[in-house]
Amino acid sequence: MTNLISKNDSFFIAGHNGMVGKSLIKTLKEKGYCDKLNGGHLFTQSRSELDLTSYEKVYSWFNHNKPKIVIIAAAKVGGILANYKYPYDFISENLKIQQNLIESAWLNGTKRLLFLGSSCIYPKFSNLPIKEEELLTSSLEKTNESYAIAKISGIKLCEAIRVQHKFDAISLMPTNLYGPGDNYDSDNSHVLAALLKKFIIARRNNIPKVCCWGSGKPLREFLHVNDLAKACIHVLEKWNPDDPQSPKDKKGNNLYYLNVGSGEEVSIKKLAKLIAKYTKYKGEIIWDNTKPDGTFRKNLDFSRIKSLGWQPSLSLEQGIKNLINEIEESLNKKYNSSDFLKNF
Repeated sequence: MTNLISKNDSFFIAGHNGMVGKSLIKTLKEKGYCDKLNGGHLFTQSRSELDLTSYEKVYSWFNHNKPKIVIIAAAKVGGILANYKYPYDFISENLKIQQNLIESAWLNGTKRLLFLGSSCIYPKFSNLPIKEEELLTSSLEKTNESYAIAKISGIKLCEAIRVQHKFDAISLMPTNLYGPGDNYDSDNSHVLAALLKKFIIARRNNIPKVCCWGSGKPLREFLHVNDLAKACIHVLEKWNPDDPQSPKDKKGNNLYYLNVGSGEEVSIKKLAKLIAKYTKYKGEIIWDNTKPDGTFRKNLDFSRIKSLGWQPSLSLEQGIKNLINEIEESLNKKYNSSDFLKNF
């Protein structure tokens, strides 16, 4: 199968400083992309350098630099609490970022564009495992509705611009992500990062109890960010939705977005025990049932991307073990007292 991108293409990764962006850069370079010796190039812009919510600034940047491959990993993200407190910010900022990047790329000669969505786009009571056809079949989970609506809009914008203007835009829907570079902010982190922080701090400070949100009963599927990065590059290289051999929906229509999962489900309670094990925390784990659980279960059917030749390579247990070791090594190097708690 011929590659749809080449080593001499220029890449722009929107959101390069985030967990996904950093992994994408690392994986691209490992595969020989973005190497000036091969004629390649990597564009990155920090928030201070380029305001992605400003159409004028984004269009001007694209007009000047004209990247050939664009990956949209930039988004305002957060957990249940952040989504509840700032619904307007989540929908407004993400809509602006997506619209500005996709339209500017199209108008300035980008060859391929990959938009990263999220599994939260699917209805709260989707049939399981969730196939791509479940999109827009029912109501969303209220705890992250604003973010999900923005992401759905991005997917549909990519689909519409492809159908109407033949712009080569595709989308991936990853399940819950974890890995190096995750966000550990107390108000904005996702569940696995939040638990990691709780247990590492508790173990280092001999805190006798760790309190976790909800009942611990919901099931979640997690994917290591490096596996997602490999999936992104794989579909950029191999997936042409208009090819007769590419994955279709149940009615035989072209699919323009694909799920990316791991096939590994774990309850939040079991996840907490797993993290306690590898952080060597010996205290008590208690559960605050007054806090929301979110969607009970939302594992993805990712058989279609597997049919293109991609599959995950790292198990959840090994991934968590590796990540905890990396965090502990980093903290040991940087901090010699409880001051490290302010920075983690």
